[in-house]
Amino acid sequence: MKVKIFTILAFAALLLSACGGKSDTDLQKAASEKLSAEKVAGVNVAVKDGVATLTGEVADITVKNKAASAVKGVEGIKSVDDKTTTKPLPPPPVEKVQSDPMIKGTIEEGIKKLGLSGINVAVADGEVTLTGTVPKDRLAEVMKAAMEADIKHVNNKLTVK
Repeated sequence: MKVKIFTILAFAALLLSACGGKSDTDLQKAASEKLSAEKVAGVNVAVKDGVATLTGEVADITVKNKAASAVKGVEGIKSVDDKTTTKPLPPPPVEKVQSDPMIKGTIEEGIKKLGLSGINVAVADGEVTLTGTVPKDRLAEVMKAAMEADIKHVNNKLTVK
């Protein structure tokens, strides 16, 4: 008789423990609530046989890791299959480069302000070539005027007097 009662109690305990586990629906709800509590947006969770699958697009790897960690912490989740993606990085800013005619005009204006004439300015692909004649004591000023115009290089082909 004692053996029968013990067997029945053991079977009842086994049945209760099997029924006591959370359903996939309960786990999915708990995981979604955990993501909300952690303020993780853009992540969807689906649970099948205790395995949580995360999908969606997140801002960066930090949010991706936070989502996976949060769901792993839900009691009853066996594992996490993280299929979330990160948003692509924005393209690097385009460097604003002055056009050749603009560079030429800027340099010619700078030379004109120096009160000099007889200096020719040619610009190709952001590279400046100076030709003509310049007084020796004014060469540095002319070069400075050319360099102030956001350029790659100055080819000094000036004749110094």
